[in-house]
Parts: sequence; structure tokens; C-alpha cells
Amino acid sequence: MKAGIIVYPGSNCDADAMHVCKEVMGFETDYIWHADRNFSKEYDLILIPGGFSYGDYLRSGAIARFANIMEDVNKHAARGGFVLGICNGFQILLEAGLLPGAMLRNNHLKFRCDHVNLRVENTNTPFTNLAKKDQILNIPIAHMDGNYFADADTIKKLNDNGQIILRYVNEEGIVTKEANPNGALENIAGIVNQAGNVCGMMPHPERAAESILGSVDGKIIFDSILKHWGDK
Repeated sequence: MKAGIIVYPGSNCDADAMHVCKEVMGFETDYIWHADRNFSKEYDLILIPGGFSYGDYLRSGAIARFANIMEDVNKHAARGGFVLGICNGFQILLEAGLLPGAMLRNNHLKFRCDHVNLRVENTNTPFTNLAKKDQILNIPIAHMDGNYFADADTIKKLNDNGQIILRYVNEEGIVTKEANPNGALENIAGIVNQAGNVCGMMPHPERAAESILGSVDGKIIFDSILKHWGDK
């Protein structure tokens, strides 16, 4: 499997993503510079990592969506290639229109860095196929703008189409206000597009892919991508 990691000025999780993709998963992995206009080769997975692209000026991801490389990212998604946006990467996918909705400032107006519990809502996606329905994953977050918002019609479509794949929950797997670290509507932590090949999630699976980090729950995301790719 070939993976490309987009690097913007302000990306700070690109090296983490490279380590997991290349060293842990064994993918053939390259960095892709934001100013490039074309991928140097064909990739199966494009990963947009966390960080603060362009310093989060205007809004998180608002400038990154206009980067040269996004034209190729859009083409890659349109032809069915996998796209995974993590944290700032999720924000960029929203700003670029590759996923519906928007990110608001955390409702408590504070940067939140902590481990959270996530409930897997849909296992019929390339990113969750090795998880069990309602499985609880413990994965860290680190964000200021993770408050997912969309209008009522969009939320209904996300629910009806099974596009919500991860929700913040307590240790018992129950959706509660207290388990929500940022105020996201319906405790939404991760979604996919209607085709299922583009995923955005605020938690950082690359920071929970090795036991030395305290959790391997994030590795299931990468294992699922690999399995789906192998089954194609």
C-alpha cells in the first residue's frame, strides 16, 4: 500500500503519521509538500495530519483548502482513493467541501489535550471494518477547534446514511454531555463522506498505535484501511 502525507506550514503531526504508516504499518510512504501541484506518484491513501496549518489564521483549515496540492487531493477522492484527515486534517476536509459541516471553537474556549473514549458507530467503512459495532476506543485528542457543527438536514443525512463513525462516550459507552470534550453536535468525533472513502476524525489514531504510547486502539483505523485495500 502506498500512502502520501500532506505537509503544510504549521503541520506538527506529519512525522507521527509517517512513523505509523511506514514503520508500524509497513506502507510505502512519502511526504507531499502543500505547494506541489501534482502527486509525484499514485497513492492509495492520502493522509492530512494534525497541526496548525498556516497558523490557523482566519479559521482552522481555511487557508489550507486553497493549497496547490488540494486539487490533486480532490481528484484522488473523486476516483475513490482513501483520504484520512486527522484533527487539523479533518478541519481542512470540511473547509474544502470534501466532508459536510464545519468546526467551531471548543465550547469551553480552551485547548483540550486528553484521552477520550470513542464508540464505533458504523463498521461498514474502509476505516472501521475491523472494529466491532459499539466497540469503545481510547484515543487522544489535542485541539482548540473540535466542536463539530452542521445544520439539522445535514445531521439527519449523516445519521440516515451511517456517515457518523465515531462518537464521544463515557467509559460505559454512553453518549453524555460530560463525555463530550468540545461541544460537538451529537458527540460527533468522526465522519465519512457518502461514498465512504473520505474520513475526518478529531482524535489522533497515530498517537495510539503502539503499546508504548499507552493505547493501540488507534491502530484499528490503519489496519482497517489496509484490509479494505487488500479486499478491493
